Amino acid sequence: MVAGEPGTTPSWPRAVAATVAVVAVGVGLLVVVPNLIVTRLGGLDRGQRAALATIWFFAMLAALAWLLRRLQARHLI
Repeated sequence: MVAGEPGTTPSWPRAVAATVAVVAVGVGLLVVVPNLIVTRLGGLDRGQRAALATIWFFAMLAALAWLLRRLQARHLI
């Protein structure tokens, strides 16, 4: 596809919806879940919960970066 062809760029409503979805998923995976791990996961001491939350954060950051790149390559975002 050439950049000047119709249909190669997302419309404004689609772009806004994609942005809202990506931000919501990002906040959920990178902020909410690690917070729940640290504050509510029983059976582990504080250091173990912090380590688990850190591992989760960086794994999800890498997964989101890969997913966003795949979506961009397919011209979905």
